[in-house]
This record gives sequence, structure tokens and C-alpha cells, in this order.
Amino acid sequence: MAGPAGDQTAAREAARVPMAAFDWLLLVTAAAVWGGSFLFMEVALRVEDPGLVAWLRPALGLCFLACLPSAHRPVDRAEWPRLGLLGLLWMAIPLSLFPLAQTWIDTSIVGMMNSGMSLATLVAGSLLFGVATHRIQVVGVVVGVVGIVLVGLPSATTADTGLIGVLLVAVAVCCYGVAANVAAPLQRKYGSTPVLLRVLVVATVATMPWGLVGLADSTFAWSAVASNLAVGVGGTGVAYVAAATLIGRVGPVRMSAVTYVIPVIAAVLGVTVLDESLGGVEVTGLVVLLVGAWMTTRAGRD
Repeated sequence: MAGPAGDQTAAREAARVPMAAFDWLLLVTAAAVWGGSFLFMEVALRVEDPGLVAWLRPALGLCFLACLPSAHRPVDRAEWPRLGLLGLLWMAIPLSLFPLAQTWIDTSIVGMMNSGMSLATLVAGSLLFGVATHRIQVVGVVVGVVGIVLVGLPSATTADTGLIGVLLVAVAVCCYGVAANVAAPLQRKYGSTPVLLRVLVVATVATMPWGLVGLADSTFAWSAVASNLAVGVGGTGVAYVAAATLIGRVGPVRMSAVTYVIPVIAAVLGVTVLDESLGGVEVTGLVVLLVGAWMTTRAGRD
């Protein structure tokens, strides 16, 4: 069994390997599905309580994963503490905070701020897990943070509820950063789907109480049903499998670059479908985020 030193060595090796065509396909798949998930959540939130939306995401994702034979491969019982932690940090907490935040700030802003995962992943990896990073990646993350500030500042300063929404997204992103580092060695050891299946079990149970409470405050609509399926099966099933596979292949820091592509999709859908508006500051922030995305996907040479 690989210990912490082996995990760190594997993470360093993964971070040094240039991204292949299949890696880019995984990145685009995850980004496209997750970018659209903010639109679908907004549609569902028109008739459903945020708690119900938060519960249905892991529950429907669990149904999808349960249908994959590869997901049922065994995982050592000794890994359950880390799997339980992932169930909370990777799924239950952020999947609860995002729909709640969307009740106060625009979907495009939530999607664009989601790219802060790169910073959280880098900080958590360096301070808590001893993961090596390279100068160009660090610079890319810093550039991305500047973009995040530009994106979130207008919403945070317009009203108290806007500030709350921005803070909720920030907490969710920090959870993702820690989770990406915890997930990487588990993905490499057992594969993506067995880990995700067990993580989704934890997340479904953890979000169930709020989901049942939210069910009483929700009404039925076919548009919400379709949106829940898109977010649950697509966003928590297909996209997480793609992202989890990417973590094992290229490491958590470069995998987190997927969240730089998400804001482009979320912004376009928010403006064109939901009639949301983006000012010059937010657009500038989006451009800066794209520059940071390119830099964080570069393979290290030092």
C-alpha cells in the first residue's frame, strides 16, 4: 500500500506529464457539463427549495454511478475516513452552498467564481499535502485570483445578500481545493468510479435531511425534473467521473484548471438564456481567468 511519500511522488510525476488529447477531452467534458449546471439549477430553483436541489444532485449521481460495473470494485475499509471526508468536502457541502448562493447572486457570477478552485487546490496541496508545484503554475493561479476578485467584487459590494452569496461560493471553492488533494491518491489507487460511488453514498445521506425539509417547500414542474436530471446525472455523474479521472492522470492542480473553462460557459448561458448582465469589471475578470487557466495547465520543468 502506498504511503504519504508514495502519494506525493505520484502527484509530482502526474504534475510533470504534459496533458494528452484524452486529458483535454476530459477537461472539456467536465467543464461543459458543470458550466451548464448553474443554468439548470436556476431553472430548478424557480419551483424547488435549495435543499431539495442540493440533495437530488448526489442522489441522482449515485444512481448513475451505481449502474457502472467499474464503480463496484472493492475499496479497502481503511479508506473510509478519507472517503467520508470527501463525501462532505467534495460533494455535500459545496453542492449545498452553490444553490443557496444562487438565490442571492447571478448564476454567471457563481460559475465564474468557481474557478477559484485552482488557488484553493494549490494552497491546500502545498500546506497540507506536500504536493510540489511549479513557478508557472503558481503565477497562473495568482493571475486567476486577480480575475476572481474582479468577477466577485461588484456583486459583493452591491448588497448584503450579494456579499453572503459570494462568501458561500468562496467556502465551497475552498472545500473543493482540499477535496481535490484528498481524492487524487485514492483515484490513482482504486480508479475514479469506485471512489465516487462511495463518496456519493456519504453525500446523499448527509444532504438528505435538508432535502426532505426542502421537499415540503417545493412544487412540481417538468422543467425542474429535467434540470435535476441534467445536474444530477450529468453534473454529479458524468462530469465528476471525467474530472476524477483527470485528477489521477495529471494531478489535482492542473485538473482544477477545468474550473477556469466553466466561467465562460456559465457566463454565456447566464447572459443569453437568463438575461443576466455582466459589466466591464466582470468581463475583464473573465479574460484574466482565461490567462490563468492557460498558465496552470503548463507542465513544470524545474
